[in-house]
Amino acid sequence: MAENNEVRGVERAAIFLMSLGEAAASEVLKHMDPKEVQSVGAAMAQLNNVSRGQVTSVLKDFCATVQEETGLGLGTDEYVRSVLKKALGDDKAEGLIDRILQGGNTKGLETLKWMDSRAVAEIIRLEHPQIIAIVLSYLDPDQSAEVLAVFPDRVRVDVLMRISTLDGIQPAALNELNDIMEKQFTGKNNVKSSSVGGLKAAANILNFIDSSMEGEIMDSVKEIDADLGQSIQDLMFVFDNLNAVDDRDIQTILREISSESLVLALKGADDDLKEKILKNMSKRAAEMLRDDLEAKGPVRLSEVEGAQKEILSVARRLADAGDISLGGSGGEEYV
Repeated sequence: MAENNEVRGVERAAIFLMSLGEAAASEVLKHMDPKEVQSVGAAMAQLNNVSRGQVTSVLKDFCATVQEETGLGLGTDEYVRSVLKKALGDDKAEGLIDRILQGGNTKGLETLKWMDSRAVAEIIRLEHPQIIAIVLSYLDPDQSAEVLAVFPDRVRVDVLMRISTLDGIQPAALNELNDIMEKQFTGKNNVKSSSVGGLKAAANILNFIDSSMEGEIMDSVKEIDADLGQSIQDLMFVFDNLNAVDDRDIQTILREISSESLVLALKGADDDLKEKILKNMSKRAAEMLRDDLEAKGPVRLSEVEGAQKEILSVARRLADAGDISLGGSGGEEYV
């Protein structure tokens, strides 16, 4: 277990939930989405050698946050916004804030998050591409990427372009979506508009999709609308963007990945990124990595891209947990 001043993000949440006891912790978990339950649950399972001081510190921090942020009923909306943004990051929190504070009905959509991606694709495959775009905008990017991969090429391009140009959801579209969810999961009809979709949502989904498929989709989008395609590409976080991540966070990422994946990924990296990775390793580890890179023969491009996607997936998971910050190609925070 890390020292107390190094305990952060999902690990702190795990300590807090373990401190609550089984009944209270289960009640809290009921209000979390599938990815959050999986992440916190894994962290809880890995907890060991947690000192009394660490538990006390986590609980004190929680109490201090509550005391500072709310007067138990006064300024509640701002408190909810502040807590969710601190926990999830601005981008991920926005949609959730919108649904909580504006009263949007997403019961059916939340149910989809617990389903297998192929099952989701089967449910929505015959719907209008605009409805598919709205559904995928609500899901987490990695799940949306898996669902999108099931569709034919023509549908993928159409849906992704619709996601990138979504600017909130019109009432008619929401009513149509709600009707679909009602048929599947017995939803309700009183729905308010919510902000989903947009360029960043499209970029996030593409970040998780297979590299070859990603290239085909982007080429098709650029053929139809070059400016739109470039705007999406500018917001994507790709392997070379790790050059913009600070050294401390690079070290955190390196602790989570295997040496085999790292060697494969760096076979396709530029010299600057290789040097950045090497300087954030111990001298012995860096020497071993250099030797492995020199000894590694030619490898398939698909293997290199697969390893890079794996590392990027780890980086995004750590960013979502609040353990690191990722700098997008535009220089803004990308979590």
